[in-house]
Amino acid sequence: MLTVRQGLIALLALCLALTASAAAHASGRGPAPAADRASPRSPVVFVHGYNADPGVWGALRADLRADGYTDAELFSFGYDTHQSVNEVLAGRLGTYVEQVRRETGAATVDLVAHSFGSLVSRWYVKFGGGTDTVDHWVSLAGPNRGTSTAWACALWDQACRDMTPGSYVVKNLGSGDATPGAVKYATFWSDCDEVINPDDSVPLTGATNTPVGCLAHNDLLGDDATSAGVRAFLAS
Repeated sequence: MLTVRQGLIALLALCLALTASAAAHASGRGPAPAADRASPRSPVVFVHGYNADPGVWGALRADLRADGYTDAELFSFGYDTHQSVNEVLAGRLGTYVEQVRRETGAATVDLVAHSFGSLVSRWYVKFGGGTDTVDHWVSLAGPNRGTSTAWACALWDQACRDMTPGSYVVKNLGSGDATPGAVKYATFWSDCDEVINPDDSVPLTGATNTPVGCLAHNDLLGDDATSAGVRAFLAS
């Protein structure tokens, strides 16, 4: 049994311990929740285009690293454009985004898409819950209202059919609000893109639409001015 003196000493020790714990928490020395430790900017998820792979993002990834991004903030969604319809691919992208959010502790991600990847990522944003998990959405040379060149492979390839003007995918993405939610939208388009026809299929109402001059379809991926525009938009 504790004496009165021993009890007072124990009580004083407990008070000192509680005070030290509170001070450490207030000063930030204690462990912080995952959300508090996360970077204030959103991690970037790249979505490549038709018949491509994550390797196409080398130049833009390098530019973002030069701006201070780490490899732990840059992710590439890889998928086979010949395997599934747009809605299925968008669902897989949604699963990947959730994986990135768990890994980083981030509440939202930024999506940067090229060409056909614009349709996949837009479907996820509009119909897959992405309005709650995406902060910025960027389309480089995306066939957002379809491209007539897709008819060249539409007979045997579902992704090409999805990209044709008036397709099920294009019509549903364009119905109602083309840029829904609080997501910030941007498009970058060339006036002599040999793949996107017509050229103005890329811009969207409600987005920040930037013409990049006369660039070939894939040249937007490595163009310095386009990269600077994308990075400035992600920082906005």
